[in-house]
Amino acid sequence: MKTSIALKALLGAASMALPLVTFAESNVQSGGGTLTATAHVDFSIVIPQILYLRVGTGSSYTTGALSSNPAIDLITFSPTAAQVGSGAAITGTGGDITGSTETAAIVSNFGNVTLIATATGALGDGAGDSIPFTQITTTATSNTFATTLQAPTLANGTSNTITLNAPATKVIQADAKWAFSYANTTTPPAGTYGGVNVNNSRVVYTASMP
Repeated sequence: MKTSIALKALLGAASMALPLVTFAESNVQSGGGTLTATAHVDFSIVIPQILYLRVGTGSSYTTGALSSNPAIDLITFSPTAAQVGSGAAITGTGGDITGSTETAAIVSNFGNVTLIATATGALGDGAGDSIPFTQITTTATSNTFATTLQAPTLANGTSNTITLNAPATKVIQADAKWAFSYANTTTPPAGTYGGVNVNNSRVVYTASMP
């Protein structure tokens, strides 16, 4: 008796699981004259939410195959003694496009996207001197997509917010060439300010999608 009850319970559990199993349909028709048999198949495609952000060296984003790339670029500005504090903007070195210019891109498929840039403070030289991030400007020009991705204005903390409003398709494709310049409107003490993730050098760009 106990075995029978256990078997019934097992069969009941199996029947509950049946909706999770996919079955093929068959239809048999017989008789004379014209015969018509039909079978049905249901399809489902599940698309995940995607948010891609690139600033500088990174993976391709125009081929449809998106991937991550951990490379972090270094932009360096080196004004000459005659240029320091002159107010003439200085172009730097570095960047995946070179000449202190970086590729910037956002690709998403689920509504509006916001973009901010965050620094932990002014660029320091390790000796108590600093240069504010407001001395580094960013100019965005068109790249591949029809929508040019504007750049946040750098600050000694959190920048302004760039908002990309999704079209009816909900898909955003925006990119740009971001050219960084040193405004050079002050005369700081001699030294190296920032570096490779030292002295508040690193800016974190963050794209968010609801």
